[in-house]
Amino acid sequence: MATDVFVERLAKIRIRFVAALPTKIAESDAVLPLLAGDGTASVDAVAETYRRLHGIAGTGPTIGFEATGQAAREAEAVLIQAYRAQRALTPGEVKNLKDALAALRQAAHNELQANGIGG
Repeated sequence: MATDVFVERLAKIRIRFVAALPTKIAESDAVLPLLAGDGTASVDAVAETYRRLHGIAGTGPTIGFEATGQAAREAEAVLIQAYRAQRALTPGEVKNLKDALAALRQAAHNELQANGIGG
């Protein structure tokens, strides 16, 4: 009985994750121009993007999206130093994040397709 409840809860988490994944990746892409700017808006954008990717990296593998989680972890790694130092990204870090987000988008697409979800 407890296993059924766990499986049911995990299925609900999976549904929410799948529904939100494309938006979270798109939001991360959308803020790229802000991440290297001056001021608190850039620092806030770095922190928000880091948290968004951290959530994907943590949840993805738990619900069967291993490659998506790993790709999110790699994108998150680009942000970690700036996040911890509460600073904006350098132009090189922005380029690396852009590349990492492209890899994340592809991994998510592949895993969504493999699960018959689309993407």
